Amino acid sequence: MHKLRSFSVAKLAKGYSRLSSRLKGTGGRPSAPLGSRILTNPDDIFKHNMWDHVQWTEEDKENAQQKAKENAFIKIPLEEQGKFDTDAFQYWDKFYEMHQDKFFKDRKWLFLEFPELLPSGAKSQAKNRCLDDQQASYPLPSGSSRDNETRHQQHNSPTHYHRNTDTSNPQTESRQGAALETIEDAKQTTTYPGQCASFRILEVGCGVGNSVFPIVNSIKETDAFLYCCDFSTCAIQLVKDHPDYDDSVCHAFVHDICEEMASFPFPPQSLDVILAVFVLSSIHPERMQGTVNRLSTYLKHGGIFLFRDYGRYDFSQLRFKKGEPCIPEYSHCIYFTLFVVYVGVFVTISGRCLSENFYTRGDGTCVYFFTKDEVHHLFSNAGLEEIQNLEDRRLQVNRGKKIAMHRVWMQSKYRKSYPLSTSLNPTI
Repeated sequence: MHKLRSFSVAKLAKGYSRLSSRLKGTGGRPSAPLGSRILTNPDDIFKHNMWDHVQWTEEDKENAQQKAKENAFIKIPLEEQGKFDTDAFQYWDKFYEMHQDKFFKDRKWLFLEFPELLPSGAKSQAKNRCLDDQQASYPLPSGSSRDNETRHQQHNSPTHYHRNTDTSNPQTESRQGAALETIEDAKQTTTYPGQCASFRILEVGCGVGNSVFPIVNSIKETDAFLYCCDFSTCAIQLVKDHPDYDDSVCHAFVHDICEEMASFPFPPQSLDVILAVFVLSSIHPERMQGTVNRLSTYLKHGGIFLFRDYGRYDFSQLRFKKGEPCIPEYSHCIYFTLFVVYVGVFVTISGRCLSENFYTRGDGTCVYFFTKDEVHHLFSNAGLEEIQNLEDRRLQVNRGKKIAMHRVWMQSKYRKSYPLSTSLNPTI
């Protein structure tokens, strides 16, 4: 943690007067209550739990880079890394079995930052509810990311749709076009949950429903339908057991978004919105692009992919230790090992870093920390066009302990464009 004395509050406040000129283009936040609390007087720092649009000093940047370099110095050996990917659903199942639905708060900020989640008729009502609820609520990491690949057959839908694609290949795109014509024909003869809805949303890595139920309660009495999936069977069961779960507007199912042949209960090009909040960060970096590629094929032309996740040098990255000693007889340490003799037993040096900016937590769940460029490449390589791609820097304050922490999150919106021939609308 950064004690208040470890950095100059005056330096933090110094940059805020220049915010108006810096909050332009894709680097600026939309006008919303969550993004309007600016610290201009250093004496006010402990009046609120969070301050927006924090400008880092050069010293802040150098310190962050140094800490990230230190905690990445000792990496878990490759032969021990596989379980964090293959057994990921087990780690998340244990997490939800332990915490149930008590760990994360409902995302009351959701519609302020992502009004695209709702059909136009429901947007104003949902925004008003957000404003009423908005006090000290801020985006917090949510549930799991990927879904149990061994359990994707457990859908309630009579028809499952598979897409195994790589949108970066032009020949593949051509094959996709022909395949989609077949899918369109199939839509006329098959049924699936939400088929009659005119507006369809998918949340991946929904966890226990911290986004699900704010959405469900906002789309009732509209022509919208929500799909939500997670690879933790425990999480999905908690969603279904929730008193607000309503299968007339929501379909929850176990699914692995990283599994290439996993099926969805809806056809390609049927979704208006895909929501991924603190989800992609827990996927191995080598699997992220394929995952986004596959998900993007389910968006309609004009559909939007909404993304929020951890940013590079967030406090949660910098607090990882560079290597901690533990005694094998009393602790399960199977990481990079340096054996030394100490009071008659071997001591192991254990790191938490899997690869650059990718870590495993103590409970076995994983997390990656993004940059703006990485986010842009991830979605643009999937054939989506940028609407918004910003870095959300905040100062989170523990007023009781007089502690301040630099938080960094990424927030982005990418749209699936219309075919060129359609968008041009040529006149004859």
